[in-house]
Amino acid sequence: MRQQGYDFPVAPRPGYQAFFISRLTGARIAVRNRAERLILGQLLRALGQKLSRTSYLFTSESVAEGHPDKVCDRISDEIVDMIYREAKKTGMDPWKVRVGCEVLATTNRVIIAGEVRVPDSLLKKDKDGQLIHDAAGSPVINPSKFKSVARKAIKAIGYEQAGFHWKKSKIDVLLHGQSADIGRGVDSAEGANTEGAGDQGIMFGYAVRETPELMPAPIYYAHKILELLSIARKAGVNGAAVLGPDAKSQVTVRYEDGVPAEVTQIVVSTQHLDASLTSKDVRKIVEPYVREALGELPVAKDCKWYINPTGAFVIGGPDGDAGLTGRKIIVDTYGGAAPHGGGAFSGKDTTKVDRSAAYAARYLAKNVVAAKLADRCTIQLAYAIGVAQPLSLYVDTHGTGTVGDDVLEVALREVMDLSPSGIRRHLDLNKPIYAKTSAYGHFGRKPGRDGSFSWERTDLVSAIKAAVK
Repeated sequence: MRQQGYDFPVAPRPGYQAFFISRLTGARIAVRNRAERLILGQLLRALGQKLSRTSYLFTSESVAEGHPDKVCDRISDEIVDMIYREAKKTGMDPWKVRVGCEVLATTNRVIIAGEVRVPDSLLKKDKDGQLIHDAAGSPVINPSKFKSVARKAIKAIGYEQAGFHWKKSKIDVLLHGQSADIGRGVDSAEGANTEGAGDQGIMFGYAVRETPELMPAPIYYAHKILELLSIARKAGVNGAAVLGPDAKSQVTVRYEDGVPAEVTQIVVSTQHLDASLTSKDVRKIVEPYVREALGELPVAKDCKWYINPTGAFVIGGPDGDAGLTGRKIIVDTYGGAAPHGGGAFSGKDTTKVDRSAAYAARYLAKNVVAAKLADRCTIQLAYAIGVAQPLSLYVDTHGTGTVGDDVLEVALREVMDLSPSGIRRHLDLNKPIYAKTSAYGHFGRKPGRDGSFSWERTDLVSAIKAAVK
């Protein structure tokens, strides 16, 4: 019978005492059968510990930019970017921009709703050039540019189908001004660095030494598969021109000794515009991109492939299934390998800590791992609406840390101001960089010259190392 390994803090002494001393010392104990595993589990539970499995299967999924929910995320984030661009163009202070934009998409219909604070260039004016106000006294949004942005987003994704077409879809814009009650808690006093959080909530960041970008392997490769397919579809190469924008992937990775060893199951469901294509036909198109995406991670000899397992996938996108902003939060983050606070990212300016603090938590976790202070790191931040500094900062290095988690908790507060304004300033978030985050993950991406994915930089390594000495 194959032995099952478990991790412990340091090497135990031989013999009976090993079970007890291993909780203070750090090694792996080979457990040969179910009975020994049960005994060890009972002993560790009595000591307030638990077994940490190092050999297992783990699965994550991703969805393509043409998935109905991702269409909505894309439109929401294109609107965020458009508002930041208009602010810069008109001289509005980008720190004053506020966006909370939700999108619903279904058959040839898009509804855009939410609360915003925007430049005058995006507001309705009367024939004398004066702003028009609604019954509540708020300026009325001019829908024209918002509709244009939505159509361009749908076109860029690739939807020109009878049931969902960038030119033919009816678009309703139901945006209005931000609540004064919310604004009162968020807006900083003039000249003071007291900008409060846009809402209460908890946010998590995570990093692990499994891939070059310090992301969990299953979600990293699930994203990569769909990204390569999208590039090929738009380029019209290697038969991929017959694929549609809507697609999903799922990757199951077998771990040995806590390290990704091989892929055991692969699922790809992709829309195809040629109704005559069979699952086998689609696999011939898709498989080379799957293997390219996986790179050096082996595909098991007995790997199970499920390519369009239900057969035809011709009707796709919002015509096949209604979409909503913010409904793919696990895809957007770590594929289930780490906790999630529950708040979505897309359609929000960065006073919303659902977005900015999640980016900050990832930034800190990635820099801890990049600094070789841990092989795996989870960080939690918590905020209250209108309160600038986080209520708590929690670090868990899952037994892989070279310094105490409590030491890191102190150090991370020293190296970065974690107030909403501090995060926005440190990561330079007040700019139009969000549309590209709306598909293929907000994390594990290359920082761009335009300032996008600044939270993926590892420029805090030296500061963290210095702070823990």
